[in-house]
Amino acid sequence: MAERYNPAEIESKWQVAWDEAGLYDTVEDPERPKWYALTMLPYPSGDLHTGHWYAFTPSDAAARWRRMNGYNVFFPPGFDAFGLPAENAAIKHGVHPKKWTYANIERMRKQMKRMGAMWNWDHEAVTCDPEFYKWTQWFFRRFYDADLAYREKAPVDFCPTCNTTLAREQVWDGNCERCGTPVIKKDLEQWKFRITDYADELLADMDEIDWPERVKVMQTNWIGRSTGARVTFMTEEGDPMDIFTTRPDTLWGATFMVLAPEHPLVEKVTAPEQADAVAAYQLAAAAMNEIARTKADKEKTGVFTGGYAINPVNGARIPIWIADYVMMGYGTGAIMAVPAHDQRDFEFAKKFDLPIVLVVQPTDGSVESADDLTEAWPEEGVMINSGPLNGMPAGKGSGKSVDAAIAWLEEAGKGEAATTYRLRDWLISRQRMWGAPIPIIYCDQCGVVPVPYADLPVRLPDDAEFKPTGESPLKYHAGFLNVECPRCGGPATRETDTMDTFMCSSWYHYAYVTPYWKSGEAIAPDDTPWNPDQGDYWLPVDQYTGGIEHATMHLLYTRFFTKALRDLGVVPFDEPMLRLFNQGMILGPDNEKMSKSRGNVVNPDEMVDRYGADTVRGYLMFIGPWDQGGPWDPAAIEGVSRFLQRVWSVVNDEIDPALAAAQPDAAAVRDLERKLHQTIIKVTEDMDGFRFNTAIAAMMEMNNALIKARGTAVAGTPIWHESVGALVLLMAPIFPHISEELWQRLHGDAGQSVHLQAWPQGDAEKAKEDTIEIVVQINGKVRDKLTIDPGTPKQTLEEQAMALETMQKWLDGKQVRKVIVVPDRLVNIVIG
Repeated sequence: MAERYNPAEIESKWQVAWDEAGLYDTVEDPERPKWYALTMLPYPSGDLHTGHWYAFTPSDAAARWRRMNGYNVFFPPGFDAFGLPAENAAIKHGVHPKKWTYANIERMRKQMKRMGAMWNWDHEAVTCDPEFYKWTQWFFRRFYDADLAYREKAPVDFCPTCNTTLAREQVWDGNCERCGTPVIKKDLEQWKFRITDYADELLADMDEIDWPERVKVMQTNWIGRSTGARVTFMTEEGDPMDIFTTRPDTLWGATFMVLAPEHPLVEKVTAPEQADAVAAYQLAAAAMNEIARTKADKEKTGVFTGGYAINPVNGARIPIWIADYVMMGYGTGAIMAVPAHDQRDFEFAKKFDLPIVLVVQPTDGSVESADDLTEAWPEEGVMINSGPLNGMPAGKGSGKSVDAAIAWLEEAGKGEAATTYRLRDWLISRQRMWGAPIPIIYCDQCGVVPVPYADLPVRLPDDAEFKPTGESPLKYHAGFLNVECPRCGGPATRETDTMDTFMCSSWYHYAYVTPYWKSGEAIAPDDTPWNPDQGDYWLPVDQYTGGIEHATMHLLYTRFFTKALRDLGVVPFDEPMLRLFNQGMILGPDNEKMSKSRGNVVNPDEMVDRYGADTVRGYLMFIGPWDQGGPWDPAAIEGVSRFLQRVWSVVNDEIDPALAAAQPDAAAVRDLERKLHQTIIKVTEDMDGFRFNTAIAAMMEMNNALIKARGTAVAGTPIWHESVGALVLLMAPIFPHISEELWQRLHGDAGQSVHLQAWPQGDAEKAKEDTIEIVVQINGKVRDKLTIDPGTPKQTLEEQAMALETMQKWLDGKQVRKVIVVPDRLVNIVIG
C-alpha cells in the first residue's frame, strides 16, 4: 500500500508551487479564445463563511474547465469594501472603518487562498482604495457632464436607524434591507442617475444575453413598462390634473378621482370644511411605508377633499378624494377611479357609497348593469355607456376599444398615447462616510461646481471622528468640508454625501482588467479607467456567477452602467456580462439558513482543517444542483472524503504482478473503454451546464469501475492507464490539489501541471453500449424485455416484440389496436 492521502500536506505544497510558477498569471493571447470568468466580489466582513465557499469554488471549477478546453481564462478576485457595516464597527469598536476593512481583507485573502482557486491575485481590486474610487468619481463626472447625473429635492426612502437614504431596491417589505427598521419618507436633496433613460433598451436587449429566465422576468417586472394614454382632468378651479391609464376606454366609467396624500394639488382642491380631516389623513399616511400602503388586502381608507374635477370625455363633475393606496412614486400620483372594472376602486366605492357605472359588459349577458356586480369586472366584453365606443369589443388591438379610445382622445385634443415605467431613477446619495465621496463642490458665487478631473480622487480623511449619531462625520470634518472653489477661488464646501456602494460594483469588472490604472497620475475626461489594449482583449465578461438576490439591484445597475459607457464612447459593446449563472443557498444541517443565532453555522476553516480543501470543494458541488442549494449534511461530506481516498489508492497502489502478466478478457477491456468514454462525455456536458453534482457522481462511478477492473487482468493494460489518467484530468477542475499530486505521480515530478493539460475527448462510438435492454409492455404494463443492438429500427423492434413467447399468451384472442415504439427504450402493445 502506498502512503495514505494527506490533504493538508499536499494542498499547502501545491498552492505554494502554483504561486511560485505563476500558474494563473494571464496575458493577452490572440492565438487562443479568451474567457473572462468572474464571480461576484465579497464584502470584507472578516471571515469567509460557507456561503462564500459555495459561491466561489464551483465558479473556479468552471473557469478551470474552460482553461483545459483551450481558452485563455482570466479569473480575478477583489473586495467590495465600502458600506455601512464598517461605519457601525467604527462606532462600536472605536476604530476607523479603513483599519477595520483592511484587516478583514487581509484575513479573508488568506482564507480564500486556501480554496486553491485559480484567481489571478495580480489583478485584485479593492473598491475602497483611493486609486480605485478615483475612477468611481471619474464615472460620476462623466455622467454629470452628459446630464445623466442630477440633483433634486424629492421624497426618498430613509432608514432612521442607519440614518441614510435607500434606493427603492434596498427596501424589502417596507423595511431597510440591512437592519430591518421600517423605512420612512423624507424630503432631501439627492443625487440621482437617469437609469430611466435606458428603460426600453434594458428590456429590449435581454435577448442578447444568456441569463436565467428568472432574472430576466424579475428585471422586466421591476422596469414595469406599461402602455396606455395620458389624460388631463381639470379641477373646478382650473388646475390640470394628469393621469396615466392603461385602459383609456373606461374613461366614461370614471366616477371619482383619487390623489396621493402627498400630491401638490391636495391643498388647492381641499375645501375649508375638509381641511382638518385631510391634514390628519396626510399625517397618518406619511407614517406608513410604501409596502403597507399598497397591500392588496389592506382595508381601503380615504378622505373626501371637498373638491371636484371634470371628466374630459363626458363633462361629468366627479369628487376628488385622497387615499394612501395611491403613491406619488407611481405614475402621476393621481388616478381616475373606475369602480366597475378595478377591484380596489370597487371596494373603495362600496365603502364610501360612490357611484359605479358599468362600461364593459360581459358578452354572455351575465351582468346588465352595475347593480349586478358583486366585484369588479376586469375582463373583456363589449363597450356600453361609452359614447363613441359603444358596441366595440373591449381590449387592446386593431378594431378594439383601447386603440379606438386613444385615437379619439388625440383627435379631440384631450389625451395622447403614452408609456410609463415602474422603474425610477437610481438614487445614489448616502448620508454616510465610508463610501466614494461625490466629487461636487458648493460655492455661494458659482453654485454647483464639479471637482476637476485632474483633482481626483477626493480622498476620505483618515482622522474622521465617528459618533453614534448616525450622521456622516464628513459633515463635521473641517479639513474635508471646507475647500476653495475651483472656479472663483472663493470659500466653498464639499458635498458630504457619498455614493451608493452599488456604484463601485457597477464597474469593478472593468477595473480588474488593469487595477489602479494610471495610479498617482492626473486623469482627464478622455481617459479610460483601464489599459485600452487589455480591455479590447478581455471585455466584456463571458461568464458571471452570483446570487439572484441582486437581480434588480447590482445586475440591473451594471447593465445600465455599460449602456451609458457605450454612449459615452468608453466601451464598444452593450452588455457587461454575456452569460450568467445564479447559485442557490447553502443551508445549515437543520435545513434553515445558517446564522449564529440558530447555532447551525458550519465553519469552512474547520472543515478544511479536518478534510482538506478538495473535499470541501467537492462536497459543496455534490450537495445538489448548484442553482438550488441545499442543507449541509455531515454524513455526505464523509462520502466525498472516502471517494478521494479510493481514487488515491487506485492511482498509487501497485498492481498485482500476476494479474498484470495475464491475458485480459476482451469483453472486460471493452467494458472499461465504454465506461471511460461515457464518463468523459457525461462530465463534459455537466461541466458546461454547471451540473457539478452529477459530474462528480459520474467520476465516482468511473472510479468504481476501475476498482472492479483492478481485480482482473485489465489492470495494467493500455486502457487501464488511459482510464486512470483521464479520471485524474476530469477531476482536476473540482479537486485541483489531489489531481495535481496524482498527475505528477503518474508522469513524474518534472511533468507539466495537470491544469495545463487538454481536457480529454470522449468518443461517441466507443461510448455506445454493445447491446441494450428495453421493456415490452401490454397496455402500459411491463410483461417482458428485449436485448437489442442500439439503434434497432422501429419495425424490427415491433416484429421482435410480437414474436416473444410471453406475448403470445397475452395476445391470444385479443385485438392489437396499436403498437407504440420508442427506439432504444420500449415497445408498448395496446390491445382491446
